[in-house]
Amino acid sequence: MISFNLDGRKVSIDIEPNELLLNVLRDRLGVNVPKYSCGIGECGACTVLIDGEPHLSCLTLAVDVNGKDVRTASGLDEKDLSIISKTFAEEGAVQCGYCSPGIAVMTYSLLQEKEKVSEDEVREYLRGNLCRCTGYVNIVRAVLKAAEMRGKK
Repeated sequence: MISFNLDGRKVSIDIEPNELLLNVLRDRLGVNVPKYSCGIGECGACTVLIDGEPHLSCLTLAVDVNGKDVRTASGLDEKDLSIISKTFAEEGAVQCGYCSPGIAVMTYSLLQEKEKVSEDEVREYLRGNLCRCTGYVNIVRAVLKAAEMRGKK
């Protein structure tokens, strides 16, 4: 059995030693915000924060989050998530939305680390997140706008 905080609530669950965090979240706990996509850590759709650091849940053993804080896109600070959602919608950075939770988590993490960001920093930070619908111009523009808005709050 492991226990951890998931999006602000305490969770305890029996797991097998080889279960992946993504599978536990989606299949056992019904949390479908982190997406199952490539399953080999190349697309970033399953990104979550573990104790504030981005991790690919498809490559993380669930046992490794015992006693830790796990945040999915739906468990992020509401004010920051609201800014991210707003700028992504305004800039047309969301189409099918499949990659959006992972990109939102990475955007949130970047904005927690840095108050001001450059376009190159955004591109470098999001390099592990693949989007096949929008390309990256709109996403980068949305992140830059979110950083600007966040700096004004």
